[in-house]
Amino acid sequence: MIQELNGKHFDNQYRDLEPGAGDKVISLKDGCIMLGGSREEIIFPDFGELPGECRSRKYRYLFSVGEDRYFLAHDLELKGYRYEKMQYLRKGSPKEALYAGLVALQIGRFYEALQFCGRCGHPMEHSDRERMMYCPSCGNREYPKICPCVIVGVIHDGKILVSHYKGGFTDHYALIAGFAEVGETIEECVAREVFEETHLRVKNLRFYKSQPWPFSDSLLFGFFCDLDGDDHIIIEEEELAMAKWISPEEVFEENNDYSLTNEMLCKFKEDYGTK
Repeated sequence: MIQELNGKHFDNQYRDLEPGAGDKVISLKDGCIMLGGSREEIIFPDFGELPGECRSRKYRYLFSVGEDRYFLAHDLELKGYRYEKMQYLRKGSPKEALYAGLVALQIGRFYEALQFCGRCGHPMEHSDRERMMYCPSCGNREYPKICPCVIVGVIHDGKILVSHYKGGFTDHYALIAGFAEVGETIEECVAREVFEETHLRVKNLRFYKSQPWPFSDSLLFGFFCDLDGDDHIIIEEEELAMAKWISPEEVFEENNDYSLTNEMLCKFKEDYGTK
C-alpha cells in the first residue's frame, strides 16, 4: 500500500531542525504541491540547490524517509517546477516520494487551519518540542487531526458486498466505508455504517489491516465480516449509487499496491476464488 516504502523507514517524530544540503524541500501553495519531473517521476528540490533568496525563508521539519529528510515551505517559485493538485500524486513514483508528498500536504493543512486559536482567536505558535500548535494567550493546544474510518468487506455465500458511491469513481468497486462517530467503538462503526448504507446486519468481525490515508486525514481500519440474516440490499440513495453481491470471478481489480480497499478485494478474490 502507499505507506509501504520499498523497505525505507518513515520517521515522523518532530524535531526542531534547520535544512541543509541534501535535504528535500516540499513547497505548498493554495492546496497544491510543487513538483518537478514527469507524472511518473516525482521530484522535490534539494535545499542545497535553492537560490540564495529562497534559503533565507522559514522551513519547518516534516519527517524522514530512509536517509532523506524533508522540510516544509510555502509559495516557492523555482525554474523547472510547477504546482499540482493532490490527486496528481496518485499515479506518481517512486513510492517514497509519493507518500512524502501526501503526508506533507496533510501536515500543511493542519498548520494552515491552526493559524489562530479556536478558543480565544489569538495567533497560534509552533511548539519546538512536538508537532503541535499552542496559544500563548489561553494555553490551548492543537495536534494534527486524524479521523478514524472503517472499510468493510461483508461476505455471504462466497460473495462480497461492493458498491459505487454517489458521485464517486465507477471504474472500480468500493467497499462499504465511513467515519467513526463520537463515542462509538470501531466495531460499532462497522455495524452502523453497513446498516445505514445497505440495511444489512453483520457478525463475526475480523480485523484485517489498517492504513493511514492522507487524502482525508484518515486512519482506515479494514474489516472482513459475515452477513447476519437477510441478504436483501436497500441502499441509502444519498450515499450510494449501487450496491450488490459479487463472486470472486467478478472482481476485476488487480493488486495496485496502493489502497486498502483494493488489497481487500484482491484478498477476497484470492481466498474465495477457484483454486
